[in-house]
Amino acid sequence: MNRPHPTVDDDTAWLRAILTAPVYDIAERTPLDLAHRLSARLGNTVLLKREDEQPVFSFKLRGAYTRLSTLTAEERARGVLAVSAGNHAQGVALGARKLGLDAVIVMPATTPRIKSDTVELLGARAVLHGDSYDDAAAHGMALATAEGRTLIHPYDDPDVIAGQGTVALELMAQHQGKLDAVFIPVGGGGLAAGMATYIKALDPSVRVIAVEPDDAACLKAALLIGEPVRLDHVGIFVDGCAVRQVGALPFALLQGRIDEVITVDSDQVCAAIRDVFEDTRSIVEPAGALAVAGMKHWCAANPGNGRSFAAVLSGANMNFDRLAYVSDRAAVGEQHEALFGVTIPERRGAYLDLVRTIGQRAITEFNYRYHSAGAAQIYLGVALKGGGAERTALAEILREAGYPVADYTDSEVAHEHVRYLVGGPSSLPRERLFRFEFPERPGALRHFLETLGSRWNISLFHYRNHGAADGRVLCGFEVAEADDEAFIADLTRLGYWHQEETRNPALVQFGLGRI
Repeated sequence: MNRPHPTVDDDTAWLRAILTAPVYDIAERTPLDLAHRLSARLGNTVLLKREDEQPVFSFKLRGAYTRLSTLTAEERARGVLAVSAGNHAQGVALGARKLGLDAVIVMPATTPRIKSDTVELLGARAVLHGDSYDDAAAHGMALATAEGRTLIHPYDDPDVIAGQGTVALELMAQHQGKLDAVFIPVGGGGLAAGMATYIKALDPSVRVIAVEPDDAACLKAALLIGEPVRLDHVGIFVDGCAVRQVGALPFALLQGRIDEVITVDSDQVCAAIRDVFEDTRSIVEPAGALAVAGMKHWCAANPGNGRSFAAVLSGANMNFDRLAYVSDRAAVGEQHEALFGVTIPERRGAYLDLVRTIGQRAITEFNYRYHSAGAAQIYLGVALKGGGAERTALAEILREAGYPVADYTDSEVAHEHVRYLVGGPSSLPRERLFRFEFPERPGALRHFLETLGSRWNISLFHYRNHGAADGRVLCGFEVAEADDEAFIADLTRLGYWHQEETRNPALVQFGLGRI
């Protein structure tokens, strides 16, 4: 049966709605875990509210089930429909199965497959439509009307908001002592609205800080003009928060109850995913790590020690094939890696000179392809221990050594495209291509260059360290036929596993190898 809905300013009614939400028919009371490593790094107590441990690996089933439980007998008979980027979909599907309801879920076509597959495994019908939540929502509204289904909104609904508010109910009961701030991810705003309403009613001294992706900051935009506003474009990396416009009711609740909204970029989110893994050995999705990324960003801007912060890990529905991207970008997001374009002379020994200038720092990427007898362009990645300050200092060291340097660490184009375009055929009369496995230890590249690079002209070099036990390298050498025997002797002296790929069909096709 439908419950009476509280007005925006009626804190008592909202507390009652949250306290009586029937979430524990289906949801778990998730732990509030201390993040030991992150706490030590930040000098503050960091607590993680583990909504990634829910049965559908997201907080969304709390609100979904609360809303489903209010349906009349007639509404239940007609079935339900939900529009979702994935996590609300799974919550509705699981709740509908428990209550015996027929459910249709409309999802953007960009939704990670793990989420759409799970919806169907839970017995609902998944319909993929459009490239964003809003595209899917328009189709879902039309479908709900055509089939007479009740629409279960993911965030702009009082029952959904009350269900999500139970996350704060648990958090405040679980934490003993002073809590300085709670960081909450924001997509449409339902979770933040429910949690902020409960927290501020219970203890107004706790700061409530909303965190959004910088390319989907719909709450921040709404606060700037005083009403929800539709964004022209949203990024989809943080797919759980890829919403063009914050909900009307969540916005009304949040206007007077949140203390701050901060935004973070994709690299910061990737770094936060790694932080969570290092503390919990669990992998959360981008939206699941958003609050941690925001907390780290806020702490950097507001230094201090001895404070207590809580961040909501909102979900863990991550596609496995996204992990390589996350791993690659996490180092940049944490400022553990710098990426440079460096110009060096095209001569023997130039690589070795560059590596010696870099010193004992670990090289994470080294891409090069011979084009002419003039200068050579190197796409260079270097591991950092001192963050942005070391990155600036290293660029200056290279410039003082006479190398023209461009810093591409923050360049999206360089990350996504340039590193893969360092290639093409060469004009050398004779070139041999080899694949190597480098031991991943400091000095491995230097040993390689001291053994081969000072004698043999290196015409191609592609290396990227993804944290494996060995580094995979494709390298080209200019070798006259009369020097083959001496070259093979140097390869043997190097001691690294290697295999010639000069006649590899894939390399030949793209002009790199030769028959």
